[in-house]
Amino acid sequence: MYLDFFGLREYPFNVTSDPSFLYLSEQHREALAYLQYGIEARKGFLEITGEIGAGKTTVCKALLAKLDGSFRSAFILHSDLSELQLIEAILEDFGLNPPRRSKIAMIRELNRFLLEELKHHTNVVLILDEAQTLKIKTLETIRLLSNLETDKEKLMQIVLVGQPELRKKLASPKLTQLRQRIGVRYHINSLPADEVEKYIHHRLRVAGCRTGIEFGEGCYQRIHHYSGGVPRLINLLCDRALLASFVKGCHTIELDVIERSVNEIEGE
Repeated sequence: MYLDFFGLREYPFNVTSDPSFLYLSEQHREALAYLQYGIEARKGFLEITGEIGAGKTTVCKALLAKLDGSFRSAFILHSDLSELQLIEAILEDFGLNPPRRSKIAMIRELNRFLLEELKHHTNVVLILDEAQTLKIKTLETIRLLSNLETDKEKLMQIVLVGQPELRKKLASPKLTQLRQRIGVRYHINSLPADEVEKYIHHRLRVAGCRTGIEFGEGCYQRIHHYSGGVPRLINLLCDRALLASFVKGCHTIELDVIERSVNEIEGE
């Protein structure tokens, strides 16, 4: 509704994980670098955690956009599956069609695929999002998948992405073998207060803003206070505030608009 009014090409504060909007704070830059290093060095297991809406999925999508043709990837967005369902989803994402849908047949097909990719010097990457929902038994199956290797290197790099609960789950004594195989770990915290303004203006620039949308005194502090520095909540609040300012016919977002937007989001 408000695109023309604010001179925007697209909505700047959508809550989808669009890597073109990724704001590379110091933490997100480090997370991206850790992931890229772990994959290129064939470390096997990698773990990325963060609060809901911290930008974990967006970082992973940005990573995939950086990888060239020497990589093959599968991205499982919903990991709350049974063992067989998960293995089947992995094979489907790699474009594989095993002769039978048994666990043994599917793992054999995956191993055949990985060895074939290795012949072509292709590094295979599997990203499991929302990994905190995986059952202990399923995580153990994933560990067994990591045993597909040569004497010198892992055939597949597995990235476990999840909320802080994932770290607690991996601390279970039942997952000691898996935990010891994780070569790279990184936790993404929320944005600090001094990054909120930079984050907002970054997204406005990416969306094509040329009219100089202004935020009034106290707005950035209030946005940080409400959101806790979580990008998804910042997006939700700013989108509501732009809509409210459009309705008022005002190009400057004032503090009273931010307060009203907070109340609307909270249902007050």
